[in-house]
Amino acid sequence: MEFSSDLLLLVLVGFIAGMINVIAGGGSLLTLPMLIFLGLPPNIANGTNRIAIIIQNIFAVSGFKSKGVSAFPYSIYLALSATVGAIIGALLAVDIKGEVFNKILAVIMVLIVVYMVFKPKISTEELLERVTEKYFWLGIFAFFFVGIYGGFIQAGVGFIMLLALSGINRFSLVKSNAIKVFVALIYSLSAVAIFAYNDMINWKYGLILSIGNATGGWFMSRWSVKKGDGLVRIFLIIMVTVMAVKLWFF
Repeated sequence: MEFSSDLLLLVLVGFIAGMINVIAGGGSLLTLPMLIFLGLPPNIANGTNRIAIIIQNIFAVSGFKSKGVSAFPYSIYLALSATVGAIIGALLAVDIKGEVFNKILAVIMVLIVVYMVFKPKISTEELLERVTEKYFWLGIFAFFFVGIYGGFIQAGVGFIMLLALSGINRFSLVKSNAIKVFVALIYSLSAVAIFAYNDMINWKYGLILSIGNATGGWFMSRWSVKKGDGLVRIFLIIMVTVMAVKLWFF
C-alpha cells in the first residue's frame, strides 16, 4: 500500500470514528487499531489518538452550540473533575499494555446495553433534569472516575459518560452527547500534555487523523440534534453491542 493511500485511509477511519464518538462512543476502537496498523507502538497510538479527539471535540462542541445545545456551567464542573482523574489515568497509561482492560470494557459495554434496553419508562415529572444538591455532587464524583478511565485508555469512555449523565442527572441523550464532547475536550488536554512529555505522540498521524475525526464530529453533532434521542438510543445500542463483541472475542 502506498504511503498516500495509508493517509487517505486514516482520514476515512477518522471520519467514521468522529461520527461514532459524537453520537455514542467507541470510535477509538477503530482509530487505535488503525494507528497500530500503520506501525505505531500501542502506547504511542494511545497518545496520538488524543490529538484527533481534541480537534474532533472542538468541532463537535461548536456543532452542538450552533444548535443551541449545551449545559453550562455544570459541564465545566464535570470537566474539571474529569481532568483531575485524567491526569492520574494518563500517568498510569504511559507504561500499560491492555488486554485485561479490553475484557473489563467489554463487560461495561454489555451492562450499558442492558440498561439502555431494559431501563423502566419514567413519568414526565421524572424527566426533569437533576443538577442540584446530591445529584450535582454525584455527577462530579462520577466524572472523576470517568476521567481516570478516559486518561488511561479513552476507548469506550463515551458510553460511560452517557450512562452517568442520563442515569444521575437525567439529561436527554442529545444533551448528554453535547456535555460528553465538551468534557472529553477539556480532560484530553491534560492527557495529551502527559503523553507529549513522555514523547508518546506521532504528531503527523495525529493531525492527519484529526481531519477525519473533526469532519465526522461536526457532521454528527448537528445531525443528531435534528434526529433527537430516538436515533441516538438506537445507534448507541448497536455500537455498544458491536464494540463489546469485538473487545471480548477479538
